[in-house]
Amino acid sequence: MKTYKYLLFQIIFALALLSVSCEEFLDETPDNRAVIDAEEKITRLLVSAYPETSYCYLSELSSDNVDDNGGAWTAFDRLQTQTYNWQDVTEVSNDSPQDLWDACYKAIATANQALASVEELGLSGNLDAQKGEALMCRAFGHFVLVNVFSKAYSETTGSSDLGIPWIDAPETMVSPKYNRTTVADVYEKINADIEEALPLINDNVYEVPKYHFNKKAAYAFAARFNLYYRKYDQVIEYATKVLGANPSSVLRDWEYAGTLSQNDDLRGNEFISVNNRATLLLTSAYSFWGRIHGPYSAGAKYAHNATISNRETTGSTGPWGSYTNFYYRYASYSSLPKVIIRKISEYFEYTDPVNGIGFAHIIHPVFTTDETLLCRAEAYAFKKEYDLATADLSAFMVAFSTSGALSREAVNDFYSGIAYYTPAEPTVKKELQPDFTVESGEQENFIQCILHLRRILTVHEGLRWFDVKRYGIKIYRRTVENNIITVTDELPADDPRRAIQLPQDVINAGLEANPR
Repeated sequence: MKTYKYLLFQIIFALALLSVSCEEFLDETPDNRAVIDAEEKITRLLVSAYPETSYCYLSELSSDNVDDNGGAWTAFDRLQTQTYNWQDVTEVSNDSPQDLWDACYKAIATANQALASVEELGLSGNLDAQKGEALMCRAFGHFVLVNVFSKAYSETTGSSDLGIPWIDAPETMVSPKYNRTTVADVYEKINADIEEALPLINDNVYEVPKYHFNKKAAYAFAARFNLYYRKYDQVIEYATKVLGANPSSVLRDWEYAGTLSQNDDLRGNEFISVNNRATLLLTSAYSFWGRIHGPYSAGAKYAHNATISNRETTGSTGPWGSYTNFYYRYASYSSLPKVIIRKISEYFEYTDPVNGIGFAHIIHPVFTTDETLLCRAEAYAFKKEYDLATADLSAFMVAFSTSGALSREAVNDFYSGIAYYTPAEPTVKKELQPDFTVESGEQENFIQCILHLRRILTVHEGLRWFDVKRYGIKIYRRTVENNIITVTDELPADDPRRAIQLPQDVINAGLEANPR
């Protein structure tokens, strides 16, 4: 088919040369690519500058939010088995490293084309909003890639740790060759794109702002990025632009959400509603994740189970008291080993309704006000502004539970009063081994509290894996069967498997693989 198309093109090309003058020929586009020659075309192009594959599947299954539930259950596919076991993935399908890699670089390519078109059109000031969105999308695509396929950012080793290729111009060659830059270099360039983009973002150009990097979504991304970059003043500045003077007024209405039935997709639909005040940015992805982690037997072998929930996450105790104080309770099932917070549902697009053929999708709330508030609390904790950190944690807990505001004393008493996690005696407190300093005592207590709450808030969303990497948290692979825990593997802080292996096609093309 490729040969036939090439020969056909040669024939058409020869006829064209015979029938038109050189000047006329050069006025025509030599292929069927879209010509981006107007403001509205750039705006439409940027719809495709967001990855259509989510990191939720890969990062959640890599984290300590899942266990092996034993021989009575089966994996969804080999991708799930390989990901859970920290193996180099060979499968290519929805949610695979290959799909995520391709989707992010496709989004980056779109953003680069938009930026090039803005430059070519040169309409002074008229395309600032489009330029801002394109820069933010380019930064986000690289941010996802470097945090999945590289080590966590480190001030100590970041200038030598393998990053990912930074692409900042449209491709003009067939099979161009790229090299991996360093993690530090990628972060520096992401930072530059974000800083240039922020003053350009304009919500007025969007029909549905929450499917784009609107102002609040852009500042929420800037806050999370700077948290990972350990620029705490910037985290506080940007998170405050999202949260305003009264964070409680923009957090999710967890009390209302908790009244919705856990049957069907009622909670899931509410969780991703564009009308929800907590929602900042939504992205659509081709994914089986809504099915695999959801209330179905699919993929039940590796799942967030009662052992994890009761001792570490959604069913655990904290300085707020019992999990029964939460408005948004988890769902568990007597016939399944899964414990689920209903929020990310599967939406199936039928291409052949008769035969049940189509595409599985999820809608992922990539940034929310609740998570941004925890980013700011973490920054306050590192600046030792514990009263301000307490105020943020209290605002979160008032929205999330009936237990009311937290006190500084309660945070310190709870986390200093429990032992560190061991596989035999799991607790919510895991040893932190980052390459930066977390002071023992009050600072660690606050960090433990924030990590605990973020783990509960974002379960099934993949952010826990990035916290595991950032803080050097040692995690385990455990088989939980008949209430017996058997450890089968462990991932210490310096394990190279923390950087998910590049797709095999990319390695075969000459890009340096992650060490193993």
